[in-house]
Amino acid sequence: MKVQDVMNPNVIVCSPEDSIRYVAMVLKQNRISGLPVVKNGKVVGIVSEGDLLKLLEVPDRSGLWLPSPFEVIEVPIRELLNWEETKRMLEDVGSKPVTEIMEKDVYTVSPDDSIEEASSIITKHKINRLPVVENGVIVGIITRGDIIRGLGEL
Repeated sequence: MKVQDVMNPNVIVCSPEDSIRYVAMVLKQNRISGLPVVKNGKVVGIVSEGDLLKLLEVPDRSGLWLPSPFEVIEVPIRELLNWEETKRMLEDVGSKPVTEIMEKDVYTVSPDDSIEEASSIITKHKINRLPVVENGVIVGIITRGDIIRGLGEL
């Protein structure tokens, strides 16, 4: 069975200039976990929920710190300031272009490749989706679920 037999030809994409906030909205509205980043029909990257979740990683400022009795009042204020800094950081991030978080090294397959080849790439590189490219232009996308459905039809 070939990739073209199970791929989705209706690919939801974004452009490199789209904001991270916009891409998050597209993922949510379409109930998908990732999408290709496309410029002039060519895949230039891929962005996933995992890339978005990495933005939520807050630097660890812990360490063993025991407040003195005089510093006990300072602790809630310090935590409030950390929260405000984190909130401000996340608000700023949403307006940045998706190129800042997308994966630029993208694995692709051809419509004529076998689903076994696609499956091999997906498992080897621990990814969930592959853009399907023909003559340098995106023509579809194949996911783990597409491959499993294809195997069920055999």
